[in-house]
Amino acid sequence: MRGGDAGEDELLASCYRESLRLAAAHGLVSVAFPAISTGVFGFPRERAARIAAHEVRRALEADPRLGRVIFCCFSAADRMLYDRTCEELFG
Repeated sequence: MRGGDAGEDELLASCYRESLRLAAAHGLVSVAFPAISTGVFGFPRERAARIAAHEVRRALEADPRLGRVIFCCFSAADRMLYDRTCEELFG
């Protein structure tokens, strides 16, 4: 990752899509994700949260068997960001 300005948005979205596809293919009913790429890779946290929530929403709409997705946050600030982003996208 290069800070989020070299096509990483699509790469990150693809990571979530493929992970969620594999979860569905294996019949999982829950999955957990860390805040992928926001640590040492320096991807902007707000963009990462929006991409993560958007891809999860798409996956749940396509296949509701995956009933629980957990975002593992490493700080209270990250949790507030993911909570706010999910509230915006999921209502």
